[in-house]
Amino acid sequence: MIVVRFKVQCQPQKTEQVMAAFQEVNAPSRAVDGVISFDIARDLANSDSFIATEVFEDQAARERQESLPEVGKVLALLPESIAAPPEATVFHVSHSEPAGA
Repeated sequence: MIVVRFKVQCQPQKTEQVMAAFQEVNAPSRAVDGVISFDIARDLANSDSFIATEVFEDQAARERQESLPEVGKVLALLPESIAAPPEATVFHVSHSEPAGA
C-alpha cells in the first residue's frame, strides 16, 4: 500500500481557481481501480493551502490516478498559482490494521 500526503500553498488570488480544479479531481480519482482513499481538503491553519491524502493499493494504481486528465489540469495550473514549493511525502505501508484493533 502507498500513502501520499501532498500539500500546496496557493497565491491568495489563485486559491479559488486551484480549489475548483482540485474539486474536479476527487470523483474520478476515487473511481480509479486500486485507489483505496482519496481526499483533498483546505488546511485549517491556512485557507490558501490544500492537503491531499491519497491511498493506493500499489504503484500501478498511483500511476493510473496520476494519468487522469483532471490531474494533468491541476499540474499545469500549479506553477503559476503556488506561493511555495509543493510538499509531498510518500509512505510505503507493509502492514495496516483498523484503529482500536
